[in-house]
Amino acid sequence: MKIPDFKLEEFWKKYEFTSPYLLCCSDAETWTLQELLDLADADSKKLWQSLALGYTESPGHPILRKEIAKLYSSVEADEILTFAGAEEGIYCTMRVLIEPGDHVIVIDPCYQSLSSLPQTFGAEITAIQLKPENRWNLDLEEVKKAFRPNTKLLILNYPHNPTGAVLDKNVLNELIELARNNGAYIFCDEVYRYLEVDESKRMSSIVDVYEKGISLNVMTKSFGLAGLRIGWLATQDVNFLRKVGSYKLYTSICNSAPSEILAIVALRAKDHIFKRNRNIMLKNLKVLDEFMERNQKSLSWIRPQSGTMAVLKLLLPLSVETFAEDLVRTEGVLIMPGSVFDLPGNFFRIGFGKKNMPSILERFETYLQQQ
Repeated sequence: MKIPDFKLEEFWKKYEFTSPYLLCCSDAETWTLQELLDLADADSKKLWQSLALGYTESPGHPILRKEIAKLYSSVEADEILTFAGAEEGIYCTMRVLIEPGDHVIVIDPCYQSLSSLPQTFGAEITAIQLKPENRWNLDLEEVKKAFRPNTKLLILNYPHNPTGAVLDKNVLNELIELARNNGAYIFCDEVYRYLEVDESKRMSSIVDVYEKGISLNVMTKSFGLAGLRIGWLATQDVNFLRKVGSYKLYTSICNSAPSEILAIVALRAKDHIFKRNRNIMLKNLKVLDEFMERNQKSLSWIRPQSGTMAVLKLLLPLSVETFAEDLVRTEGVLIMPGSVFDLPGNFFRIGFGKKNMPSILERFETYLQQQ
């Protein structure tokens, strides 16, 4: 078994800790340890102060799973399985579900492992490409045509990374009926949930609306707590969850004990955390609106509807890869070429979830206007 190079993570490995100005971060503003502990309720403080640094329960701390379950309407703590980040949840899911000869439909572009892992494990992949001419909206007819008798899994990624698109409720219902009629699972990467620009457009978690739905989330993106490395799966399919739990024993076995307690603190303070992170995101999106208005001759975009990212198109007569390389070399400002996502065209990703985004955008604009 040969797994292809992970383009996005290789990109981060090369640039993330050497580039002084990161303009393509995908997560919300990070919290310091003290800021997070200041949000702890009395019970959480006791858990933290009495914490023993031994092994933890493989499925996750019972209180942690109980708090995660509160994010959903259809599951209890026993229908939650935690992981050392979202990627482990993706890997274990695909390892358990996919067998050689299966067919998988995936919405593209996406986080690479969502498509590369099923293919590595022997599935045939049909990628449904989101297109700028359709404003990054999903073409339901393409998905209908893609279903086959051996379609095992439909992989969604909403709110969408990297375009910021959201999925219409009626389209989601149609997708569920397609999957149900074919006996297929739906796996939905929901890591940008709670960062919708218009909260009325928030999509239901797939676990809450489909009996074979698998929801993936993590403390990284909407919570701004990437360093905790706590992710999870939620599903009504307890037999599947049991198998994935057994496979986890070959990977991380269990989570970090301090991370679990800190995640409990954050989940209990989620309203405060989401409010702060959304305020930063929305303030920065307004700055980005004004920036795009000033630079129409060089850049175009489809304004994101969710998340902390936007996809911009470079209109200058040079490749975005050349542009990005010179930008980080001369100004220290890092953007992410669309080729990292296998996104065709002269596109690149920027992030707007961080407090320092406006000042970095100023440096980027100065460089852009010199081209």
